[in-house]
Amino acid sequence: MFILSPANYLPNGLFATKDDNLSVTTENKMPFRSNTCNLEAPHNKTSPLLFNNLLIFCTFRFSINKMVDPLYIRNREISESLRYAGMIQKALLPSEALMERMLGEYFTLYMPKEVVSGDFFWASSKNRHTVIVAADCTGHGVPGALMSMLGISCLNDVVQSDCTGKPDRILNRLREKVMECLNQTGNFDEAKDGMDLSMCILDHEKSELQYSGANSPLYLIRNGRLKEIKPDKMPVGINAVDEMPFSNHLIKIRKNDRIYMFSDGFADQFGGPRGKKFKYGPFKSLLMDIHLKNMKDQHDILKGTIESWMGNNEQIDDILVMGFVIT
Repeated sequence: MFILSPANYLPNGLFATKDDNLSVTTENKMPFRSNTCNLEAPHNKTSPLLFNNLLIFCTFRFSINKMVDPLYIRNREISESLRYAGMIQKALLPSEALMERMLGEYFTLYMPKEVVSGDFFWASSKNRHTVIVAADCTGHGVPGALMSMLGISCLNDVVQSDCTGKPDRILNRLREKVMECLNQTGNFDEAKDGMDLSMCILDHEKSELQYSGANSPLYLIRNGRLKEIKPDKMPVGINAVDEMPFSNHLIKIRKNDRIYMFSDGFADQFGGPRGKKFKYGPFKSLLMDIHLKNMKDQHDILKGTIESWMGNNEQIDDILVMGFVIT
C-alpha cells in the first residue's frame, strides 16, 4: 500500500530544516491512523507557503482517516467472523481419533482455498458398517461452507435413518433432502446448487466395499494396479436432466488394498512451468508412485507436490484427498 507522507506531498526544498522553526510529529500505529502536526510561527519568507501546504496536507490526511478507519474496522470484523466460522466448520468434521478408530491407517489432505471450505469429509460407524464420504459442494468460501454444513446435516439425518447399508439408496434419499432444503423444483431460473461426492460403505465381516458416486470416482490400488470405479454423471441436488437412481458398486476387498477418495481441487489446480492444470493422469501416476508408503508420508508428499506445483499461482479451489488401507 502506498502511504502519503509530507515528503511525498510537498515540493522539493519546502520541507522543514534546522532554520525553519517548524516540526512535524507523525505517530503511525497503522496506516492513516494517528497523526499530529505541530506548527510554530513562521520566521522567513518561504514559511507561509510551507505552512499552507502542511495545513492542506493535514486536512487531507484527516479526511482519509475518516474514510479508511471504518473500512479497516469492517474488514477486521469480517476476518474475525470468518475465522470463527472456520473453527465451527472444523468442529463438525470427524476428529483424527474417530477416523483412526474407524479406518486404521489413513490420511486426509484438507486444504481450503479460503478460511472456510466447500469440501468436507464425513464418517460414521453403524453396526458392522463404516460409512466414509468425500464431498465437494457448489462454490467455495462462504457459499461453499454453507452448502457443506447443509450436506453434513442431511447426511446425519439420512444415514441414521437408513438401515439398508446401501450407498445408492442413501444418495437417492440425500438428493431428495437437499432439494427439499433448497426448495429446488426444477424451474429454469432457480439455483442449481448441490454437491459432488463419493460414498463408501465398508462391511468388515464380509470384506466388502460398496461404492456410489455423484460425479466423483473412487480409486482402488491393488497389486500395483490402479482401478477407477466410475461415478454416475449427476450431482446430489437438482440436475439439468431428469434425475435417475444412483448406481451401486460392490467390491470384494483384500488386505493391503489402498482406497482413495477426493474432490476435483487437486487435479484442477493451475501451476507448473506453463501454468496448466495438474490433471488426473499425473494425479493417478503420483498415487501409484507413493501408494506403498505409509499414509502420513503419502499425505506429506501430496501436500508438497501440489504446493510446489502452485508456486506463485493462486489456489483456485478447495482441495480434498483421502486415503486408507484395508487391514
